[in-house]
Amino acid sequence: MMMKFYTFTFLICLFSKLQGHCKSDISLGNSLTLTSPLEYTPGFMGKAYIMETESSSTREPGFKAALTMESSDKDDGRYLCSLQIFLGDVRVWSSGHYSKMYVSSKCIIELTKDGDLRLKSSNKHVGWRSGTSGQGVERLEIQSTGNLVLVDAKNLIKWQSFNFPTDVMLSGQKLDVATQLTSFPNDSTLFYSFEILRDKIALFLNLNKLKYSYWEYEPIEKNTTVNFVRLGLKGLDLFDDNSHIIGRIEQPLIRFLALGNRTGNLGLYSYKPEKGKFEATFQAVSDTCDLPVACKPYGICTFSKSCSCIKVVSNGDCSSINVEEAVSVKRLCDHEMVELKGVTTVLRNGTQVRNISKERCEELCKKDCECGAASYSVSDESCVMYGIVMGVKQIERVSGLSYMVKIPKGVRLSDEKPNVRKWVVGLVGGIDGFVILLLLSGFAIYFIRKRRKSLSLPPPPPLPQQPANTDS
Repeated sequence: MMMKFYTFTFLICLFSKLQGHCKSDISLGNSLTLTSPLEYTPGFMGKAYIMETESSSTREPGFKAALTMESSDKDDGRYLCSLQIFLGDVRVWSSGHYSKMYVSSKCIIELTKDGDLRLKSSNKHVGWRSGTSGQGVERLEIQSTGNLVLVDAKNLIKWQSFNFPTDVMLSGQKLDVATQLTSFPNDSTLFYSFEILRDKIALFLNLNKLKYSYWEYEPIEKNTTVNFVRLGLKGLDLFDDNSHIIGRIEQPLIRFLALGNRTGNLGLYSYKPEKGKFEATFQAVSDTCDLPVACKPYGICTFSKSCSCIKVVSNGDCSSINVEEAVSVKRLCDHEMVELKGVTTVLRNGTQVRNISKERCEELCKKDCECGAASYSVSDESCVMYGIVMGVKQIERVSGLSYMVKIPKGVRLSDEKPNVRKWVVGLVGGIDGFVILLLLSGFAIYFIRKRRKSLSLPPPPPLPQQPANTDS
């Protein structure tokens, strides 16, 4: 491990032409090579810092740009090569966010003499580039905001990392309408996105052609349109076409906004000097059950924050269902619809049909091979159909609201009884019912013991007799 450390330090000094520290800019013609271990090492992470900013506060970390090599998630003998920006230990930008570059032994970064920033492998294959050849680029800089830029002799920006957002938005950064942050969970085809729309900002769950929002924030001022958002000193601000603030998620001293790749939650993060780390001071979704992946597909997030299950697969085991299997389940056309009492979904923006009956809503989903579930509201006679059963949570039963799931014909109980409807409806809240039963039993035992104890105590002594009142 010490050998790796000294190798990286030598390469840093060779690239920056300094001794012991990095500078904030790099001129044309420089290159840096990062070499992997002699034998493939799963879980390996090599990092060589090439430039850094001076922190505005001695108590808070600054930004650093680094060339990195990470072992592949598939452990196939290859390494991920990327240019990354870190705020302290937090990665806030990566060249490999959308398109990953794999190398076998060497990762090379160079700023060519004609002004193109490139990542190459040992065989000189270019896996990523800025595309700025012939634009007069003079040097690569990292600004105090964490923005990595290529500038010309007049300090005009020819390329910047702020124009290629990943899953993090930094303080001072601006996102226009139709731009987005994206986050990709490991080993899954779904991804999350934070998007700026003309009427709101929102979080979306994306899966193939399916796209559903699960959190939205609209401007405070009505009848206004969003033009861009910016993370400022007071929080996340929404601006209209005239650059007037029309909405704000207020959180002071925020350093960055991040879209989590595991839960899809959006957080605003500030630095806690006493703990030496960043913490979320605001989260868009505060309740676990309001997240789209609180449970696996065909799972139900209950009041106790545990996951119940709608057992629609042949083996009756919902814990093993992944997103891909859930999509294949919905493609089965020979189904029946089952209504689940006391549940709903956090997903929005499904296919909506208005002015129809509940029976018609059920029939529409039943005949549509791409429909996996449907919700119905009696008050506005609206039917919303969904292509996947996700984001389902338990709620207090509300009259006039229905959530129906498509169940393959032939699904059986563990005891082989064919009463599918009774089984599924009874399943919802089963875990919570058990918890409530335990609580009631505990209270009953407590009161019984208390009563027995009171009966076993000797009776209190009689009160002394008061003399009769003789006053007239």
